Amino acid sequence: MVGTNCYSNPATLNASSGAGYVTNIAGVNSYVTGSPLSVLVCFMVSDIFGINATLFRDLADKVARKNGCYCVCPDFFNGDPFDPENENRPLPVWLKDHEPEKGIETAKPVIEALKREGASAIGAAGFCWGGKTVTDLGKSKHVQASVLLHPAYVEVDDIRGIKTPIAILGGQNDTITPPKLIKQFKQALQNAKPKVDSFVKIFPNVSHGWTVRYDPKDPKAVKAAEKAHDIMIGWFDKYLK
Repeated sequence: MVGTNCYSNPATLNASSGAGYVTNIAGVNSYVTGSPLSVLVCFMVSDIFGINATLFRDLADKVARKNGCYCVCPDFFNGDPFDPENENRPLPVWLKDHEPEKGIETAKPVIEALKREGASAIGAAGFCWGGKTVTDLGKSKHVQASVLLHPAYVEVDDIRGIKTPIAILGGQNDTITPPKLIKQFKQALQNAKPKVDSFVKIFPNVSHGWTVRYDPKDPKAVKAAEKAHDIMIGWFDKYLK
């Protein structure tokens, strides 16, 4: 599942971007945006480029604005996002320090803290690396709804264990989680007992990372990303309100 497709078209990072700010929640620095008084929370888990990616923050701002929720994006990498220019630390080496399987260990205390502060419904969205964490959250029923956008490190057995409504958005040209695997996810959800509500879509002519690592100057890329964003926002609107 590891390949250059994971970090092609790397994200632009800017720790000062976005309408929100960074605060510490349960010991984890998190980019937050929207009203902290909202009982509805969108919990977003980034790809390998972390919470300072400008398009990722822009999306969090959009979700908070359109869903009327408090959007929380924890820094699962503790200030150490992947750097494709660091030749001494290629992705397989970086992943040893940031194993996708351990993401839920960071996520649980943050979610528990949000619930103590009054969150009554939490939706989780996972992008690439974050897909594994969000899948695990859906298996353990820590959230009320999940969305996976071009996920990585997710297997069919993971999907079979999902207990909460889930939307999965894949890309036709994605080599990390190709259409064949996305279709297997769909079949697993259809065969699940008890059944959970699900939505699975493969977007044409897009590659891994297309929803948060696109060219803002490319109308077609923007349109594809925004279509996926709208599905995610609609999914949370359906299950968090």
